[in-house]
This record gives sequence, C-alpha cells and structure tokens, in this order.
Amino acid sequence: MAVEFQLRVVTPTRAVVDAPVYEVTAPGTLGEFGVLPDHANFLTSLDSGRLTYKDATGAHVLAIRDGFAEVSDNVMTVLAEAAEAPAEVNTTTARAELQAAEAELGQLAPIDPAFPAADGRRRWAQARLDIAK
Repeated sequence: MAVEFQLRVVTPTRAVVDAPVYEVTAPGTLGEFGVLPDHANFLTSLDSGRLTYKDATGAHVLAIRDGFAEVSDNVMTVLAEAAEAPAEVNTTTARAELQAAEAELGQLAPIDPAFPAADGRRRWAQARLDIAK
C-alpha cells in the first residue's frame, strides 16, 4: 500500500504543483471530494474553490478556477483554468472583482444566459479571498 501519491496542478500558463502528497481535497462540481494514496481511478470536473493538500512539509492551499481532475495509478492531475497560492492573491483586485460580479448577478435572473459566467467570476474571486485570509 502506497503512503503518498503524485499531485500535479497545471494551468494553461504554468505548472503550479508537482509533488508527492499524502492527501488532497478538491472542489468538484458535484461537491468537495478527497483523494488518498491508492485511490480508485476516476475523472471529474472541478468548480472554482479551495484545493488543499498535505505533504511532508505540512498543509497547503490553492485557489483553483474550474477545470478537471484525473486520478490514475497514484497520480492526481488537476487541469485548471487558473490557480493561485495565498501569497499570489491580490486581495484588492479580488474584492473589486467580487463586488463587480455580485452587482452583475443582482441585475440578472438565474435563467439569463450571462448568469453562469458572472457566477463563475464571483466564485473565483471568493475562492481567492478565502485562501488569502
């Protein structure tokens, strides 16, 4: 039985994490899920939110923006639109983006075609603020 597995978090512009880890918790579109060594293989979509992982140095957190996660043969690969560590978050910008998205959502009905994009911007801004605390 394996004690750790490889976590790879990749965005279109960079590799964010490529390290052996003990556990990962991620924001799936159907709810938060956890991965441990020797986890069953699966593929899922991700929502914007907090991804946490534990390795030999301790616990770490990232904000991720949408994407996919695949677990296969003790490797978890996360392909995300964007990812930021707490030190990378510009809280002033994130707060402004959150306020703008909330204001836009206040003007839209849930059935409006622009609603999902505005809600996505709100969730991404909120995830960044959550990890920056």
